[in-house]
Amino acid sequence: MSKFTNWKSWSGKISNPFSNASAYIDKIVKPQVDKAAEDKIKAIHERLPVPVFWLLGKTQSGKSSIIRTLTGSSAAEIGNGFKPCTRTAMLFDFPDAETAFLRFLDTRGLSEKGYDASEDMKWCEQQAHLVIVVIKAMDHQQEAVLAALKQVHKVHPKWPVIVAQTALHEGYPNRAMAHIQPYPFADGRIGESVPADLRCSLLKQREYFAGINATFVPLDFTLPEDDYAPSDYGLDALWAAIEQALPLGLRAMLEDHIGDINDVYWQTAHPHVIGYAISAGLAAAIPVPAASLGTVVAIQSKLFHSIAHVYGLPLTKQSIREIVSAVGMGALARMGGRELLKLIPAYGQTVALSVAGVYTAAATYALGKTLCFYFSKTQQGKVLGADKLREVFNAELARGRELLRSSIKKQV
Repeated sequence: MSKFTNWKSWSGKISNPFSNASAYIDKIVKPQVDKAAEDKIKAIHERLPVPVFWLLGKTQSGKSSIIRTLTGSSAAEIGNGFKPCTRTAMLFDFPDAETAFLRFLDTRGLSEKGYDASEDMKWCEQQAHLVIVVIKAMDHQQEAVLAALKQVHKVHPKWPVIVAQTALHEGYPNRAMAHIQPYPFADGRIGESVPADLRCSLLKQREYFAGINATFVPLDFTLPEDDYAPSDYGLDALWAAIEQALPLGLRAMLEDHIGDINDVYWQTAHPHVIGYAISAGLAAAIPVPAASLGTVVAIQSKLFHSIAHVYGLPLTKQSIREIVSAVGMGALARMGGRELLKLIPAYGQTVALSVAGVYTAAATYALGKTLCFYFSKTQQGKVLGADKLREVFNAELARGRELLRSSIKKQV
């Protein structure tokens, strides 16, 4: 049988929400998510292999500072965001439970005698995993932390391990000493410019990890009032170690990139855009065409309402119509067209999975960023023309492809 046999009968079974602008706008402004789409979204979230950074370290070792610096979250968001996931650990979903594309597991039971990491390991075993051991550079009471790590390493010797040696300034000879520039710890070395006591302490700590293929990253993440510059000392080295262990492009996905609208609203909305874009891409990549279209629109609807909430502005038919008119239904219809490919035996399986997820993720990202731009300028009382909105969408579509391609392909 030809792979194009009965194409019309197959394609006729799909109700395409991208077929006209009015239908799409109605679904965005007044979402009516049916149970099938809700179940699909739930299934996508359950199967997402979201990278989990397992933070092993004592209280006050700098774990929250690492989360804050990597994600840009506030101390309050981190403090209120941790939720219990096992009897001895707490989970922080970034940016939140619904749109998480990065998770942090903080083991709180390390100070308890007889801590057993097996329950936490069981929770993590199906995740893309990275262990970050967090120890203060001048603290040598690390027995509980090392015992937990050895238990993890024995069961999962291939899990990458990064040792973050924190609070470097506590090893400086006096309060007036500034961070050493250039960074003297590149490639695992400890430069001669490092104070003797700090150097000896860092080397001694590294002996504790004999037999474990760990990457050591000295760093000092401080608050502005601590008066150490830069306050994210060692961040580049930490990101380099993370990207080597998990090459998902997380740093690029987390960083803002358009300076003229780099405001607090943009920064708040950005990770939500990423999270929804990944979810939409995975919905499109899974080969269930009739359900995927409705699920993508449902996810995009959640994205638009979330962004409107961030900016404190109403999501109206007019605002969506202006964006959709500028973008053009052709861009949205291409998502639907890739869904139709899945109905063609053989052809859909080899082509649709390779393009549908990445394109839909990028288009969802671009729609979200265009809406951010629209709301940002609306707050300033500016009226935007279709040409400018189209320019923003096209630029963000190209960037979205680059940001999300590896993430979507690795998770399908």
